[in-house]
Amino acid sequence: MSTIVHNSYDIVRLMNDNTLLPLLRSRTQGDLLALLYLNPGKSFSITEAALRIGVSRPGLSQEASRLSANGYVVSKTDGRSNKISANEESIIFKPLADLLTVTYGPLPVLNREFSGIEGIDFAYIFGSWAARYQGQSGPIPEDVDLLIVGTADLDQLDGAAQRAGQLLLREVNVRRVSNQAWSQGDDPFLKTVKANPVVELKLFDKKG
Repeated sequence: MSTIVHNSYDIVRLMNDNTLLPLLRSRTQGDLLALLYLNPGKSFSITEAALRIGVSRPGLSQEASRLSANGYVVSKTDGRSNKISANEESIIFKPLADLLTVTYGPLPVLNREFSGIEGIDFAYIFGSWAARYQGQSGPIPEDVDLLIVGTADLDQLDGAAQRAGQLLLREVNVRRVSNQAWSQGDDPFLKTVKANPVVELKLFDKKG
C-alpha cells in the first residue's frame, strides 16, 4: 500500500519535527528561494519573479539583494534588466535544493489552482514528486503527475493544470479516475500508484 503524505509539512516534521519557514526571514524569501532552487539553470528578472510569487517588486528586490549578498543567489545585469538565479556553485546548493523540494515543491500551487473545482473527491501527487516528498533521493523532477479521483470536468482540470504549469515552469500531467476504479484498484496503473508514495492535496472551496 502506498504511503500518503497529507501535506508538505508532514515530511519536515518527520525529518526534524519542524518546518522550514521559521528558519527563513519571510515567506517571500522562502518563495523566492523555491522559485530559483527548484528551477536551477533558469534566471528571472526581478519583475518576472515578483509576478510569479505574487509580491511587490520592491519587496522582492530587497530579498533578492540580501540573498545575493550572502551567496545564495547570483545577480547579473542583462542589458537593462537585472537577472537572478540560484547559486549552483555554492556548497549549500544541493542540500538547500533538497530541503526546498520537500517543503515547497508543487504542492502549494496545485492546492490553489485545483481548489474550487466541483467533482474532485480526492487529488494525489504521484510519481517522482511524491517520492521526493517522501524523502527519496533523486534529481528535481521535470514534470508533475497528478491523479484526480471523482467526476470533475476535464476541461476545468486541464485549465488548472495549464495555470499550475505556467507557475511551476514544468508540465502538470493530470489523470482522472472514478471513485469506483480507485476503490477497486483492479487497474494495473492504479495498482502501481497505490504501491508507491502519493501526496494528498488539501483542496478548499473558493466560494466558502
